[in-house]
Order: sequence, then structure tokens, then C-alpha cells
Amino acid sequence: MNENDTKRLSRLTAILTQLQTKRLLTATTLAEKFNVNVRTIYRDIRALEQAGVPILTEEGKGYTLMEGYKIPPVMFSESQANALILAEQLVLKNKDTSFVKDYTEAIDKIKAVLRQPEKDKANLLADRTRFEQNINRERNSNNISQLQFALTNFLLIKVKYSNEQHKASDRVLEPFALISTNENWLLIAWCRLRKAFRYFRLDRITRLEILSENFTPHKMTLQEYFDKYY
Repeated sequence: MNENDTKRLSRLTAILTQLQTKRLLTATTLAEKFNVNVRTIYRDIRALEQAGVPILTEEGKGYTLMEGYKIPPVMFSESQANALILAEQLVLKNKDTSFVKDYTEAIDKIKAVLRQPEKDKANLLADRTRFEQNINRERNSNNISQLQFALTNFLLIKVKYSNEQHKASDRVLEPFALISTNENWLLIAWCRLRKAFRYFRLDRITRLEILSENFTPHKMTLQEYFDKYY
């Protein structure tokens, strides 16, 4: 096997991993990721199809795998998958580019073993989490896992929140995103009391309850939120 064959085999394997990780991928996205032209991706997709991989083409949208194809026996719980997504945000702050690359590829493979509903939640959480590294942070929270669950399942939460003046209030919130600044973990949520998006410091949440009621998802990314409100 020559070098070109080795590269192609590696790329085909990586494309299959990507297809297992994402719900829908375009040829252009794959071409940019693997630094090849779109025609090469077309040939790669045909090769995978000829090998028996059930790749579906959604006209004008991209490629997707048939639901349920080769679900591996190893499964992660939703909370475990969420913890891995948070860990990925930590790793992305590492200065060693080779380490970041290896871990990112490992996370892609981990996402690939998730069932589609959990995969969608993992991708949503990755989009709705931002992290700034600060090894000297003293403030902490015991609620991140619960908040991740509520965020990805679009469940209302009820919290008792203490403001800067130490005045407590009960709030019903629609969790939208989790971000970490140099000092605190913050929850971005739609506050039903104030009828607006608000930031809530996690260390000031003294009680948290996940309610059984779902809310309508906010149809925007975290970046779109920043662009709209800041």
C-alpha cells in the first residue's frame, strides 16, 4: 500500500467517524476539514457506499448515516457524555496543539458511539458552552451536571438565587448556555420573572430544582445570542 492509499484509507475512516458524529454533513464541509477538493469527497462517499455503508443523501443538504447503523456495544449515559463535552472545552484551552488535535479526534470517536438523540444533545451542549481557564478560581458549583441535563432536554428549572446584595428570590428559568469567565461559572437563561435573558452566577444558586415542564427551545446559537444582545 503506497502513501496515497494509506492517506485515503485514513480519510475514509475519518469521514465515517464524522458521519457517525454529526447528523448531517456537506461535501464542502468534509472537503475543508480534510483539505481536499469536493470531487475527492464525492469519490470517497461512493467508495464507502460500495463498501456497504448506508449513507443517505438529503438533496441540497448533505450526507447522513442511516439511523441505527453499527451502534457499538459501548454506551455512555447522558451525564457522562455531558461531562466529556465539558472536558473538551477545558482541553481546547491547552497550548499544545498536538494534544488538542488528539483529544478532539478522540471526542469525535466518543460522540460516534452515542445514539442519535444523545448525539444531538452533545452537539447542542458543545455549542452552548464556553470556558475560560483560571486555575486560581475559588468559587465553584455543585449544579453543573444538573444544568447540563436541563439545558439539553429543554426543561424548566426553579432556583433560589441570591443577588449581589444577598437578597434571595425564586426564579423559573429556561437554561440556554453555560459559560465560564476568569472568575465564575455563569448560566445564561431566559428568566420568566424578568421576561428577558439574564446571567446567573452558579455560586449564588442556593437551591435548584429541575421541573417536569419543557420550554420551547430558543432557535439560535450561542454566538448568535452574543451578536444579538451584545
